[in-house]
Amino acid sequence: MDLFYLSVATEIVLVAGAVLVLMVDVFKAPSAKVHASIAGATLVTAVGLTIWQWDRVVDVGPSSGFAGMVQLDRPAVIVKFILVGVAAMGLAAAWEMMVSLGPRLAEGLSLVFVATAGFMMMGSGANLIMIFLALEIGSIALYVLAGIARESSTADEAALKYFLLGAFASAIFVYGIALVFASTGRLDVYEIGAFLGANIVLKPAVLLIGISLIIVGLAFKVTAAPFHSWAPDVYQGAPAGIVGFMAAAAKVGGFAAMVRILNVAFARYEFAWSGGLGALAAFSVVLGTLFAIQQSDFRRLLAYSGVAHAGFILTGVAAGVDGLPGVWFYLATYVAMLIGSFTIAALMGSPTGSGLSISAFAGFGKRSPVLAGSLAVFMFGMSGLPLTSGFVGKFSVFTQAWIAGFEWLVVVGLLASVAGFFFYLKLIVTMYFEAPVLAEAPGTATLKPEPSFVVKVVLAFAVLVTLVLGAFPSLLLDFVADALPF
Repeated sequence: MDLFYLSVATEIVLVAGAVLVLMVDVFKAPSAKVHASIAGATLVTAVGLTIWQWDRVVDVGPSSGFAGMVQLDRPAVIVKFILVGVAAMGLAAAWEMMVSLGPRLAEGLSLVFVATAGFMMMGSGANLIMIFLALEIGSIALYVLAGIARESSTADEAALKYFLLGAFASAIFVYGIALVFASTGRLDVYEIGAFLGANIVLKPAVLLIGISLIIVGLAFKVTAAPFHSWAPDVYQGAPAGIVGFMAAAAKVGGFAAMVRILNVAFARYEFAWSGGLGALAAFSVVLGTLFAIQQSDFRRLLAYSGVAHAGFILTGVAAGVDGLPGVWFYLATYVAMLIGSFTIAALMGSPTGSGLSISAFAGFGKRSPVLAGSLAVFMFGMSGLPLTSGFVGKFSVFTQAWIAGFEWLVVVGLLASVAGFFFYLKLIVTMYFEAPVLAEAPGTATLKPEPSFVVKVVLAFAVLVTLVLGAFPSLLLDFVADALPF
């Protein structure tokens, strides 16, 4: 077996950081500052190793390790970069919540690191069994994170729903793998691709059903409709501080695995799965937009908005290999806006609380101009307003989908984007043009969140990603364009 440790170096560091946090907590019971130092050192080391992996791939080319179970190539390293950023932003935004957990602080940190490592392996896994194991590692950590605020009954309910529906989706994914193995006799995605390229499958229906079930299992993780039913309840009920990380990490891992499996193992059957993905994308953008318009809770609005955005990203995936640069750009910028939005949601209430009415933002523009301005930037970016990274992401995936022959899907996406302006602008109007629900009076406290320094850094970074990459998209597009070779 080829023990190519560099291919999993980032994951090893994250798991080692999780173990170190737990061991130090058991033997020393240190302060939160010590845990913060360990977490920071772990993330910095992970970034350094990911840069090393990128240099190796650029110099030597793609490499496989552990008997072909893991692939180190440009797409895998792109996913690692995004997920390290998601973990750093998510932890910084959730730090107040983590500290409020008290003795469970170490558990929360270790779960974030393990989840990040699991979803990274989904991006670099070259074997269907390895991808499934990575999916379970990341998912189980998120199930626990959803219910880590034990004093909250809504968090317990969210965790239970997430776990039960996630287990069902995993079973579908495994059954899809079994059908693919029955059709090809292989589990390695590269071997499957080579076999299908050189042979005729005797029972193609079995193979196509297997591909469909694999797509369904991954569609659950990326909250594509109609496999999104868990997302609104989990986003609303889970602790406010950590929801942004949960939503972003699962989306990145799910799309990373989907892209590799479809474009490597089942490239020959692109004519079949691309049409299915197109239908899934159209259904997601329409349903997500229509349900988001009806929401009165901010976190549920973000959940249904996420369903629509999953559809937009699927539009790029359906376009095939040429659509992947737009997919990576969309993912990288969207998760930054998503974490920034959930960070402000956590500031508006208890870090371990659940639910946040849109009416609570009335007068927010006057109470907290900087936070309201940041949230307005995120909303404009998610809506796809020009000069934001959201516009560039949508333009990229729509362009490639049109070239690939999905003109109807682009038209549906454009109409949904126009309709989506309504609920994003509704929030902005509430912040700047509506009076607070509770009028100021003697003894009445007016909510004015005071973010910590690290939260300010997270929000500033997310705003820069939204605006700078909207004005100068080539800064990221040129980088992700190099991620085409698998």
